[in-house]
Amino acid sequence: MATSTKLPPNPFVHEVLEVISKQRTKAKKIELLKEYRCDSLVSLLIWNFDDSVISMLPEGEVPFEKNEVPIGTDHTSLRKEWKNLYHFVKGGNDSLSKTRRESMFIQILEGLHPSEAEILILIFS
Repeated sequence: MATSTKLPPNPFVHEVLEVISKQRTKAKKIELLKEYRCDSLVSLLIWNFDDSVISMLPEGEVPFEKNEVPIGTDHTSLRKEWKNLYHFVKGGNDSLSKTRRESMFIQILEGLHPSEAEILILIFS
């Protein structure tokens, strides 16, 4: 495998998606998806592409403060936070109030690297 596709152990989801998007062939993209497969990546892809998954968040701009600290210093990751994302889909935690759901989403976004926060916004809005 070319060194340009080698990521560190437990890479951020945005790093995996960036490496995959740079590949020229479908076969290479599939190979890398298999290599870097993890529960968080699979869940995010399902939530993004499965039409039966319905977001419980309002559409539009999300008011949050981007976490601009250098990567690897003070960020959580989608690898860690994906288990909490069920709160934001229909059938996940329907008893949660709209206000609480939205504030939880903003809290997660503010802890993530800005690239990972952008991925989450694209998936749920």
